[in-house]
Amino acid sequence: MNRTTGILAVAVTLALGVSGCTGFSYLSKNYAAVGVQIVTIGCKDPYSVYDQRRVNKMLVVSDGLREITGCGIDERYDGQGGPAETRAKRLREAARTFLDETARENCKITGEAVFSDLQTEFSYICKPTPEERGLKVPRLPGR
Repeated sequence: MNRTTGILAVAVTLALGVSGCTGFSYLSKNYAAVGVQIVTIGCKDPYSVYDQRRVNKMLVVSDGLREITGCGIDERYDGQGGPAETRAKRLREAARTFLDETARENCKITGEAVFSDLQTEFSYICKPTPEERGLKVPRLPGR
């Protein structure tokens, strides 16, 4: 291996490592102190939701093992390619279901950031907020 190729390989490795650390650092800073709430979709497949209401963001985390061993696997992925092909759609559905189940059915998801295959952060906006409508936001059960 020549010197240029070696330097390029080291640079790529460092860039990938730093980008992973940045994502981990961001998630730790913003979600470590937030309690988990569980929302289920489909045939009771659980998704962990970490809700940062003060900044209108939530982190939705899928359970990798449940994706391949959960109920209704054959029907869920029939003709769709498998868990990876439907994951983004299911994470969006879990985020929408979470908002609906916590008295925020009028909220709109405005963006998403994928941190890993199993972790996506969603931004949302609520007009009017549940409090403005005289509602208390319920807390879903955790683990």
